[in-house]
Amino acid sequence: MKKSNIFGSGDQRKVNPNWFTNKTWMKVLSDKIKSKDHDIYHVHFEKGSRTKLHTHNGNQILIATKGKGSLEIFKKYGTKKTNFKIKRIEKISLNEGDIVYIPAKTFHTHGSVDKKKTFAHIALNILPRKNSEYKTTWYESDFKTKVSKIV
Repeated sequence: MKKSNIFGSGDQRKVNPNWFTNKTWMKVLSDKIKSKDHDIYHVHFEKGSRTKLHTHNGNQILIATKGKGSLEIFKKYGTKKTNFKIKRIEKISLNEGDIVYIPAKTFHTHGSVDKKKTFAHIALNILPRKNSEYKTTWYESDFKTKVSKIV
């Protein structure tokens, strides 16, 4: 049994800037509690920052812990791996305490909605199979109609 705390400024990890639209950092909670079945992160989005469009090979749960954010779901059109069309089919507001489930292989983005305030959530990434690796595919897009490449 391991115990940790999501708050505090220690153990922050910078994230790949190619995966976010602005400054973002996180704590890897799964390492602290030695979780083997899930990847767990506490992600902090600076003002107006959000993830780029992405999919996961496993399911994901987000739990909003600070501020206001959003989750946007997109539909992919076409069979190409890059240079395909997208359309936003759902936008969900996220407030402190909200929990949302994202099925595997869903094209989505999430983060802060306010250019003046930060947003944070816990991301619980559920491994697709025991002893497998959780994978995220990141895309460069205009967040409206087209995807140009895999990041």
